[in-house]
Amino acid sequence: MTWSTRQLAELAGTTLKTVRHYHRLGLLEEPERAPSGYKRYDVRHLVRLMGIRRLTDLGVPLSDIPTVAAADERSKEILRALDAELAANIERQQHMRRQLAAVLEEGASLDLPADFGAAAASLPRAQQDLLVAYSSVLTPAAMSFIRDQYARPRDEVAEEFERLPADAPEDVRRRLAAHLAAEVRAQEADHSFIADLEAASRRNGTLTRSVVTQALTTFYNEAQLGVLRHLHDLLEQEKADGGEQA
Repeated sequence: MTWSTRQLAELAGTTLKTVRHYHRLGLLEEPERAPSGYKRYDVRHLVRLMGIRRLTDLGVPLSDIPTVAAADERSKEILRALDAELAANIERQQHMRRQLAAVLEEGASLDLPADFGAAAASLPRAQQDLLVAYSSVLTPAAMSFIRDQYARPRDEVAEEFERLPADAPEDVRRRLAAHLAAEVRAQEADHSFIADLEAASRRNGTLTRSVVTQALTTFYNEAQLGVLRHLHDLLEQEKADGGEQA
């Protein structure tokens, strides 16, 4: 007993269109025809079609099916490459699920870089945008350090700086700069890249500086920028004083 194209497709769990496509690609041999002109498929066609379906279900491209079906060393290379690709896809999807879980279960913000969790979700929008801009140029180690800073309970100085109004008086700016300078000095001992933008960057120096400069001037107000200028001056003065003493 033989089968029509439609019956063969039904037996293999596929469609008429797919069977015809496999014929055009040369993957499935054309059967003999009855005197009436209709194709007559037998069990060999069914087994071949089932084998093609098995390989496509595993993700093997149609162009590689003849090689894989040959079951030689080259076919093993193709399957190993496919396995590696699947492993990478699984890892990527697991990473995506972890990020979604952080949003759904921990209240993390979708606007923040990945892995920031809920630590910085309460920041003002400008601060969040600043972190997103930084993530385009800073190394994973630098971003991890920033994330850890936000994971800690923020002290009054950090809270005050984040919410500093643009018209904050000069004495407030200098006071905050002095507090931040002490914190930066303590952190530089363990994280040298804090004072070296080149070391903290994964892009070329010019591009990194342009991103950081634009981010700061766009997302910080005048008072916050004033604090950072005072902070920079304090740190540079300390370096100069240290050099003179040496």
